[in-house]
Amino acid sequence: MRDVLYLEEIEQAEALLKPQRVEVLRQLAEPRTCSEVAERLGQTPQRVYYHVKRLVEAGLVDQVSERKVRGIHEGIYQAGARSYWLSPRLVGRIGLRRAQDELSLGYLLDLMEEVQEDIAALDRSAPELPSIGLSGEIHVRPDRRQEFLNDLQTLLQELFTRYGGSEGDAFKLAVACYPKAGGSASETGGDQPEKSESHESR
Repeated sequence: MRDVLYLEEIEQAEALLKPQRVEVLRQLAEPRTCSEVAERLGQTPQRVYYHVKRLVEAGLVDQVSERKVRGIHEGIYQAGARSYWLSPRLVGRIGLRRAQDELSLGYLLDLMEEVQEDIAALDRSAPELPSIGLSGEIHVRPDRRQEFLNDLQTLLQELFTRYGGSEGDAFKLAVACYPKAGGSASETGGDQPEKSESHESR
């Protein structure tokens, strides 16, 4: 089972995005037969097999083995991944891209899409994929936000300068900082928390 399966084909999305089919997929987190899934969901084996067959055809579920029960061969299936990502390309960009600065939400969303696409393109069968992901929560008073942004920019610029040569393996570094939902100063009576994440991928 892979960690992530990145869906870029509309046929895959159509095969997956049905409530009953998602429930079947969840049951296949562990290898199971259609009869076992049917018993868990209170459905007929025939109905479950119909959904499983569509998921297999879309490359979202794998038949991992087979067993013989009372003279009947029964397939054992498992979900192809622990997580399924839908590519933004399935819908595409609606309208023209507007010029965005680094402090805008639109810029952040574009960056997250770019990171998602880059990670999905990595060869997960490779023996070594050096990467790091960090996530934490910080609190910054409104009057010190610009100071915080300046410090962050200086820190990153030092890294880019130090490791900006042409030799060695190429890595991509993306940093995102955004307000935590429901954590505004007006609601909590305290400082506005901001969340910072960094992703480094090969």
